[in-house]
Amino acid sequence: MILLDTCVLLWLAHDTSCLSETARRKMDVPNEQWAISAISAFEVGQKSLSKKLTLPMTVERWFPAMIRQHNLVELPVTVEIAARATLLPDLHRDPIDRVLIATAMTHDIPLISPDEAIRQYPDLQTLW
Repeated sequence: MILLDTCVLLWLAHDTSCLSETARRKMDVPNEQWAISAISAFEVGQKSLSKKLTLPMTVERWFPAMIRQHNLVELPVTVEIAARATLLPDLHRDPIDRVLIATAMTHDIPLISPDEAIRQYPDLQTLW
């Protein structure tokens, strides 16, 4: 299983040319499971609300549709993940990214992300 950064989900939905060659190759692997954190729904909703992103429907409908369309596994934000996010080294200040990092670490899965700051965490498996 591989966890998608929110931007990777958006590129998967709208413009796969933004994905790295590694990401595109991984997406072609048969039976590879892709996961998305529930926190990404919040991030997508915030981007839509602030007009940084235009969705063809409400986020309440768009996000579940993306999960179904791309056969994604939804990972909840648990107390363990939320607490772990607060204990991470101060390499990245974005709280949503910190939750994504903690999610990947808690589930012991790689996080696919173009964000160089995310990829600096020593105990985090990343792909890009």
